[in-house]
Amino acid sequence: MGKWQFYGWEQATVPARTEAYPGIRTPRDLYDRLADGVWCAETCAPRLREKWSAANRTCGQCSITAFLAQDIFGGEVYGILRSDGNYHCYNVVEGRAFDLTSEQFPGEALCYRDNPPQERSVHFVKEEKRLRYELLKKRLLAKCREAATGDPGAEG
Repeated sequence: MGKWQFYGWEQATVPARTEAYPGIRTPRDLYDRLADGVWCAETCAPRLREKWSAANRTCGQCSITAFLAQDIFGGEVYGILRSDGNYHCYNVVEGRAFDLTSEQFPGEALCYRDNPPQERSVHFVKEEKRLRYELLKKRLLAKCREAATGDPGAEG
């Protein structure tokens, strides 16, 4: 896709622990697939949907993206407490921190140290968030299969 802008892209080279998503070998590959039309308004957190656009595609996508990245690469999900009381989620795998959705905070320096771990069981108490996560997974899998087969209707 080109030059990456997300936090930690330089060290986002950990290998995938699953082959469930063809073509996803590193977090950089995951970012490229997500940026290629997988992130959408429907996967954005409802409270941020009015701010979501193709130009601001990572807006409202942090927790579901971080847990999906954890599915693929392992590691832990951590959260940066925001002024509104919500957590912005990111990943740490093999000591390497990366935040695939950091672009939604242009010009803001986020602190990626000493943050609390985030648990999907807590985040997915909200049914709408779990459903957005499932939609993100489904859209990613379809995009991966399309890339692998060249068939936009590939279901596997």
